[in-house]
Amino acid sequence: MKVIIQIPCFNEEEYLRDTLKELPRQLKDVDEVIWLVVNDGSSDSTVQVAMASGADYVVSHTRNLGLSRTFRTGLEACLWLGADIIVNTDADNQYNAKDIQKIIDPILQEKADYVVGARPIKEIEHFSPWKKFLQRAGSKLVSRLSQLDIEDTTSGFRAMNRRTALQLNVFNEYTYTLETLIQSGQLKIATVFIPIRVNAKTRPSRLISSTVNYLKRSAIIIFRSFLTYKPLKIFLTAGTVSILCALVLGIRYLVFFFHGEGTGHVQSLLLAIIFFILGTSGWMFGMQADLISVNRRLLEDVSQRIKRMESRILRESALDFPDLTDARWDFPKAAKK
Repeated sequence: MKVIIQIPCFNEEEYLRDTLKELPRQLKDVDEVIWLVVNDGSSDSTVQVAMASGADYVVSHTRNLGLSRTFRTGLEACLWLGADIIVNTDADNQYNAKDIQKIIDPILQEKADYVVGARPIKEIEHFSPWKKFLQRAGSKLVSRLSQLDIEDTTSGFRAMNRRTALQLNVFNEYTYTLETLIQSGQLKIATVFIPIRVNAKTRPSRLISSTVNYLKRSAIIIFRSFLTYKPLKIFLTAGTVSILCALVLGIRYLVFFFHGEGTGHVQSLLLAIIFFILGTSGWMFGMQADLISVNRRLLEDVSQRIKRMESRILRESALDFPDLTDARWDFPKAAKK
């Protein structure tokens, strides 16, 4: 059983050493624990700190691509390195590394495929009341969309088995946290939330630099994810509402028409026609989008099979460091020790 702990990093030279120092080298019922640092085009000494602090592998983007792409690169590298379980944690040491055993245990016991560490939001002192409210509201909203009982939507402390890593696909360029939860619910991946501990705050969040910007981008991610998996429901609902508006306006016009006042209320008739066209178009778009969604699911299945075949071939070949989509192996010598 091989566990790979991946750590996305961008200019984390100040905190990475302490984060790596806390990571375990041994876990119960695990044969091998590997540390993988994913460097997102850092301009400081992040790579050098990772090398000096015992990272087994470092892969680097040549430029900063963002958290979402860094997470995807890490998953790709972990799969090619033969990970049975992948743990994701942050480089700023906000999560208590001693809880890694807690979040992998449900996977080892085959009780879950995807485990998310749920932070004690109410007890975190540096979270403002407004941030705590947004966390609760966001968790409830994503819970309804994903059909999961979500306790902490934005936690980056997660573990997944190999099968789940092959299934998840992150399309947005901002963050993976919301999208992967909605996907796991729609794909019926066994997902559980485990209470975890957090360390004292080290630095402000780089992801949430502006609350308004974060809310806007998160809303786009949620809507896009829901549209990806439930297009028929969205378009049929919008189309039905539009046709009901057309029906109300049409009845209004007929009432005036039969009272001999139809000439003065032609606007109602025109609006009714517009709403009717929009409604029927929504229904047609919904059926078309549903067919596209079926094709997407087939393509996801093909993609998963290709990934599985690729990783198997690479493990059995003599190729030590396969090419990654967005990154290079920045630290191969340490991996060969």
